[in-house]
Amino acid sequence: MPVPLAPYPTPPPAPAPAPAPYTTPPTNGAQSQLVCSGCRNLLMYPVGATSVCCAVCNAVTAVPPPGTEMAQLVCGGCHTLLMYIRGATSVQCSCCHTVNLALEANQVAHVNCGNCRMLLMYQYGARSVKCAVCNFVTSVGASASTTEPQKFST
Repeated sequence: MPVPLAPYPTPPPAPAPAPAPYTTPPTNGAQSQLVCSGCRNLLMYPVGATSVCCAVCNAVTAVPPPGTEMAQLVCGGCHTLLMYIRGATSVQCSCCHTVNLALEANQVAHVNCGNCRMLLMYQYGARSVKCAVCNFVTSVGASASTTEPQKFST
């Protein structure tokens, strides 16, 4: 005698999704970036977000207000990438506490190293610049032709 089959039970309806904790990002997928306040990793986030949670260290970093131009520099003490609001004159590293001079593009100049030809960047007004590759000191002042560059060993 055949056994009657019972229909599968109907699953309960899924609960409604919780509201998003932040404003919905634009549909065009525009993204921006900032440095995590915890682990210093570079974070990508959708434009319109007010804060970003790092997937590595779970630190929550506040997003600067819209229209704030940001700039980046590498810390001279520990070589960490630092992000700061454009126009700042100095930036203190949160890792090693070194105070770094933040120069705008119009406050720096370039010269090729007198020894290895590496392109060097220096602050306007400097009389010389030392190459980080070969340690050669290249004169860049107004009287660069009268001063013989010196080579220092470290």
